[in-house]
Amino acid sequence: MAVPRRVRLGRGGADVLEICAIAALYYGSARVGLLQQLVRGQVTPLWPPSGIAVAGLLLRGPRVWPAIALGAFLVNVSLGPSLPAVFAITAGNTLAPVCSYALLHHTGFRNELDRLRDALSLIFLGAFTGMLISATTGTGTLVLAGVLSTEGFWPTWSVWWTGDAMGVLVVAPVLLVAWSARWPKGASPLRWAEGVLLAAAIVGVGVVETGRTPLMFLGFPLLIWAAFRFRLGGAAPCALAVSTFAIIAAARGSGPFAGHDLLTNMITLQAFNGSASLTALLVATVISERDQTQREIARACGQLAAMVAKIATGDRHPVLPGPEPDGDRGDYGQDAPPDTKRSPPHP
Repeated sequence: MAVPRRVRLGRGGADVLEICAIAALYYGSARVGLLQQLVRGQVTPLWPPSGIAVAGLLLRGPRVWPAIALGAFLVNVSLGPSLPAVFAITAGNTLAPVCSYALLHHTGFRNELDRLRDALSLIFLGAFTGMLISATTGTGTLVLAGVLSTEGFWPTWSVWWTGDAMGVLVVAPVLLVAWSARWPKGASPLRWAEGVLLAAAIVGVGVVETGRTPLMFLGFPLLIWAAFRFRLGGAAPCALAVSTFAIIAAARGSGPFAGHDLLTNMITLQAFNGSASLTALLVATVISERDQTQREIARACGQLAAMVAKIATGDRHPVLPGPEPDGDRGDYGQDAPPDTKRSPPHP
């Protein structure tokens, strides 16, 4: 009895540490996001905790929702006008990613993000649909608490919703990629040099974005370059970097954000961030699907070549090998039992 009890205590301690770690990451990313807030209070154009919450649920399951609630409460307790308002906003910030996780789980979402349907699900279900809950709950709470006028409901709601959605689109893919990332083995020096050149180009474009010249569009060729050459592993961090530089430029009022009112700047900023993240996700997943299709075609050609070779050597009743459970091998017939490789002779 003592050993199972120790095992349960060990698992319970690991779960508590995991919840504390996710809550700390949520809180820390929220403080960073609030550094670039464009609307007074707790509304920002990019809310990284929403992406962290959705990624945490996708990677660790729904059991980590208390970490999201704890992190959201710690963030809002110093921002909310009253304790009931803090609890209401915390509930919305918790329910939104949980709803996004439920929608994605229902559609068969894969964390690898190697299919176009996964990218579209993350965009339209995980980001745009799920974050409606947090934006509506939070903005409505501010109106009921008397902090926000009824005329300011829709402008604040739009900023809240797009900020949470951008957090999912920009931050969640980076975390999903980082979770499954492995050190590249056998990469050539030219491949490493290309990666360094891409990173340097992103930094250079970031400097231009935050300057006086409105040249934010220079980031799109780099996003396409990263998606084609490095797939999602390169496109997701590049999209995060490009969006971050754009937010800094908007906060400074430089480049295309100079001389405009807050509403115009918010529309420009969110349109740019949305376009950048959509470009990175869609191009990377389409390229990944193309690669998978090419591998399947090569595998099928290998099977047909093996069958033709058997016919040429005298086997007049070849059997096309069936697919294996893992679907990763090219020559299925070599691992089949001897009695399944050849049909029985006719009498």
